[in-house]
Amino acid sequence: MKKILSVITLLCVFAACSQEKNTDKPKEEVKEETKKNTILLADPTIFYNNGVYYLYGTTSGNIPNGEGFQVYTSSDLKDWKGPVGAQNGLALKKGDSYGDKGFWAPQVLSYKNKFYMIYTANENIATAVSDSPLGPFKSETKEPIIKTGNQIDPFVFIDENGKKYLYFVKLTNGNRIFAAEINDDLQSIKPETLTECISETLPWENTENTNWPVTEGPTVLKHNGLYYLIYSANDFRNIDYAVGYATSKSAFGPWEKSKDSPIISRKNTSQNGIGHGDIFWDKDQKMHYVLHTHFSKSAVSPRKAAIIDVEFVGNELKAVNNSFSFLNN
Repeated sequence: MKKILSVITLLCVFAACSQEKNTDKPKEEVKEETKKNTILLADPTIFYNNGVYYLYGTTSGNIPNGEGFQVYTSSDLKDWKGPVGAQNGLALKKGDSYGDKGFWAPQVLSYKNKFYMIYTANENIATAVSDSPLGPFKSETKEPIIKTGNQIDPFVFIDENGKKYLYFVKLTNGNRIFAAEINDDLQSIKPETLTECISETLPWENTENTNWPVTEGPTVLKHNGLYYLIYSANDFRNIDYAVGYATSKSAFGPWEKSKDSPIISRKNTSQNGIGHGDIFWDKDQKMHYVLHTHFSKSAVSPRKAAIIDVEFVGNELKAVNNSFSFLNN
């Protein structure tokens, strides 16, 4: 029985990789941070539509992440307004969707004249739809996309040929990144296509040598015929949480991890716990990566949203030096 309880304890500690821990937040530091107006979001994503940037993420700070997803807006990536979601600042609200806790790591995309949000709740993945990026996003079925096991951190990639893929993290012997074709309704996958992509294999991906290694937060893009899978590794509470990437000639792999990884870490940003974000392009087609950091040198949460520029040098993906900045409102 002791052995079983130990395993359960480990799973509880490590599986909830995106969960905020409000006990981490020193009051005096939060008060000082409030003066700076840094946006407190974890697992952020930015969606650009008709001249407006929309920022979503796992709610952080004083708003419980069991309530839904906030959204902020900007016209220039510098001055942000919000939260401005359709429902008291929320773009998606608990009760309109699948799940009742742990709303983590959303992605928003435009598809078939609607706006779709793919998100995590109750350690599973679901889809919600809206007529506006501000919401309200609502789930038609209030059921998870995958009905067996537990999975988090979804990302939908639509290839040039129209095929659609769901990349996500499966909670099984660690946080491991999987992929599957997703059906045209973005509500279900083709289970026969389920394929493991990435797990922890390199020293930088598990600096604390834990029994539950973490690779998570996938984003996928295509460049010069190569698929790029950008991911974060280490537990999010670890100061060495960082971002690397792998490439493949196929959407399903096999994936070759870059020897330059991690490309974003505390070593080139001076920020602890930096990672788990999303690639986006601004109105001038300049590429950026939006991510979160630890609250401070001594506290993990509430986590803060920031941007760093990234670029391709040939087929290598690199962070641009001295381009890191926090998002403020």
